[in-house]
Amino acid sequence: MRALALRMFAVAALATVWVLLWGRFTIPNILTGIVVATVILVLLPMPPVPVQGRVHLVPLVKLLGMFTWYLLESSIQLMWLAVRPGPPPLTGVLRVPLTIKSDLVLVLAANITTLIPGSMVLEIDQVRRILYCHVIDVGSARVVERFFQQVAQVERLLIDAFERDDEWLPAGVGA
Repeated sequence: MRALALRMFAVAALATVWVLLWGRFTIPNILTGIVVATVILVLLPMPPVPVQGRVHLVPLVKLLGMFTWYLLESSIQLMWLAVRPGPPPLTGVLRVPLTIKSDLVLVLAANITTLIPGSMVLEIDQVRRILYCHVIDVGSARVVERFFQQVAQVERLLIDAFERDDEWLPAGVGA
């Protein structure tokens, strides 16, 4: 049942992208999007991603709220860095170790980190659970520490929402 729900979600997501790319919300575009999405999923199947545990709504809502706040706050900071007088900010690549266990949640952490303006994940070290992030404005220890605190907060909320220790088992165990 869960596999069918995930496939239906994938078809709906791909069909939505199709309709958005065409720019018109019409019945033929929706039907064509569903057909194209189904063909893509049948002809180009993705390997199964092990999904385990449960989604916890309260930490997920906190994560969405925190992400929205970081998005607004960092957009304003980035805008200020672009228009302020003086030299451009110092940029750098920071190494961020994580304790996330699941590959899927690791990718979510990388995506959320990249979506926060002023940072971009350049590489994910899957084995050692490290993100390498390009960060705009690493000119002071306070700003660098703030970035690490933001990523740590994202990590904590992702773990609370998706991979609590009492619900998580390594892949292949208990299956």
